[in-house]
Amino acid sequence: MLNQEDWRPRRWRVALVAHDAKKAALSAFVLRHRNHFNNWDLLATAATAEGLREAVGLKVRTVLPGPRGGDVQIGAEIAAGEIDALIFLRDPLTAQPHEPDIAALLRVADIHNVAVATNLSSAECLVRALVPEGAPAARR
Repeated sequence: MLNQEDWRPRRWRVALVAHDAKKAALSAFVLRHRNHFNNWDLLATAATAEGLREAVGLKVRTVLPGPRGGDVQIGAEIAAGEIDALIFLRDPLTAQPHEPDIAALLRVADIHNVAVATNLSSAECLVRALVPEGAPAARR
């Protein structure tokens, strides 16, 4: 959980999740901001982590796939104060069988005041907020 003293340069702990239809978009986003993500501790659900490792080559700690409890595991890390921000690129056009887990993950992030981005625009804002002033901008 962030507090007023946490807004200083540090090694952020960021969880990454993407529904199947959004995995490529997340990989492209992380690749564009690789110089920043490389300096952060990353946690992702299994398929998301695998895609990021292949596309971007970053070290990513892995939990179970979302439908098998990965969303719940990330929620537990948020509740324990181990995550500072969550980027969860959701597919709003496809019903998810584990929707209650997704709702619980977003709720626990709200309860513990963890910044959440659920689309590329909000993810861009979130990354820019976490980057120290004067750091090089992302490649376009």
